[in-house]
Amino acid sequence: MECVPNFSEGRDMAKIEKIVESFRAKPDVKLLDYSNDEDHNRLVVTVVGEPEALKKSIIEAIGCAVQLIDLNKHAGQHPRMGAVDVVPFIPIKGCTMEDAVALSKEVAREVSFRYNLPVFLYEKSASAPHRENLAAIRKGEFEGMAEKIKQPEWKPDFGPVERHATAGAVAIGARMPLVAYNVNLGTNKLDIAIDIAKKIRFIGGGLRYCKAMGVDLRERGIVQVSINMTDYTHTALYRAFELVRVEARRYGVPVIGSEIIGLVPMEALIDTASYYLGLENFSIDQVLESRIME
Repeated sequence: MECVPNFSEGRDMAKIEKIVESFRAKPDVKLLDYSNDEDHNRLVVTVVGEPEALKKSIIEAIGCAVQLIDLNKHAGQHPRMGAVDVVPFIPIKGCTMEDAVALSKEVAREVSFRYNLPVFLYEKSASAPHRENLAAIRKGEFEGMAEKIKQPEWKPDFGPVERHATAGAVAIGARMPLVAYNVNLGTNKLDIAIDIAKKIRFIGGGLRYCKAMGVDLRERGIVQVSINMTDYTHTALYRAFELVRVEARRYGVPVIGSEIIGLVPMEALIDTASYYLGLENFSIDQVLESRIME
């Protein structure tokens, strides 16, 4: 099972290391990657492991974040509603989506009780259709959650019916592998990035399985279209990149680079490489590393 928890801390390396320590040197758990972004003020960790061992490490990391992070003092470009903002479980090998859903509910129940933390189930674990979309749950962020959580339709699935004073609330669920993909633009005008994000995301009439928002990278003097591709098998990365470039052209703005946050499935990159190289009848079986790992 894979888990990619997102924590609302991207600047204080001491706190980041304490959170990540929850995943190091643990039996049946492997820390694959972690990356922090100061503009987003966010930490993304990628970890895999046997379900029971993974569960223990995740619960420990959540407790550490609840203790260390005070959202009353947090500011960043990425939307957030909790010290631990979202905890997705992704079935990888020898387990099913049903297993991931069951594990997400076990973790949700435990952390709500242990840390007095309100928990919303989302994506495949959602208890109602209006809770499937993380953006809908997170709308209003930490500041708005104090009142939102009191509404009957937004009662937490587990935990108290009030926002944690410093740690907010957390969304926990099971989902397909997600690719966090950002495209940087050669301008400092945030309204351009926001407008492009609105046009390319599915909810705005853009690409299916694409979520996007505009982000101001003030330290670099540029803006970014921050994208989540929720199902790369149906909407390829190159489509998002090309659509951003097409929309940016109307403003006379160049695309100056892009980045992937965390880990990415090999198939997602092969699909994009095949497109730009014009490869015919190419498959993942022709990738050397893929054959070695068989």
